[in-house]
Amino acid sequence: MQLTDRVFVVTGASSGIGRGVAEACAARGARVVLGGRDPWKLERVAEALGAPERVAWLAADVGESDTGQRLVDLAVERFGRLDALVNNAGIFTPRPFTEYAEKDLDAFLRTNLKGPFLATQAAVRRLREQGGGGAIVNVTSSLSLQALRTIPCSATVTAKGGLNALTTNLALELAPEGIRVNAVAPGLVRTPLHGGPEVDYDAMGALQPMGHVGEVDDVVEAVLYLATAPFVTGVVLPVDGGSTSGQW
Repeated sequence: MQLTDRVFVVTGASSGIGRGVAEACAARGARVVLGGRDPWKLERVAEALGAPERVAWLAADVGESDTGQRLVDLAVERFGRLDALVNNAGIFTPRPFTEYAEKDLDAFLRTNLKGPFLATQAAVRRLREQGGGGAIVNVTSSLSLQALRTIPCSATVTAKGGLNALTTNLALELAPEGIRVNAVAPGLVRTPLHGGPEVDYDAMGALQPMGHVGEVDDVVEAVLYLATAPFVTGVVLPVDGGSTSGQW
């Protein structure tokens, strides 16, 4: 799949799935705006992508009310347009329900729901100005579709569940304008979000229906499919090795 000269904004692009999406977009010819909180990491990712004339980055907290608009403005300033927004930035902390503090809930809602909501507003305004449609892809979580007793994370999935609802509702609202809105719901994937080198992914993978954990590329390919499939909208696509298919 070639993405020649399409312009993508990717949040949470300094590592994990976001970095993988940015790398895949650049490798297929797209121009990419990277969003994230750590300027040093973003600069390293931008350098690794090569072709500096096709990459821009902005270090900012996605939960800040103006970050989404700043990312869209940067895309237009550097590359003249916007074609797709990938709302990937997110935080995840499993914890028993009564041990979450109010500040924890605020943090999850701010990063996992408010940030994507406001960034999507900015993107939709730009896509409407341009005409010709466009795509929004949200990255949620398979745990927002089916809970696991062994992973208590109610505060996290409260926000991700809201992002699922935003995806399906907005897809219908924007369909007449050719703006498609979809989501990918990853399961257990080998990324920094789920821990560092100390995590025993082999042991955790053995508990999955397919017998192994997912890799970043598994999610990346789903994101790019939804960003480019012209007749697909309103989908929340699990990429989870079958873990949301039923009891296991």
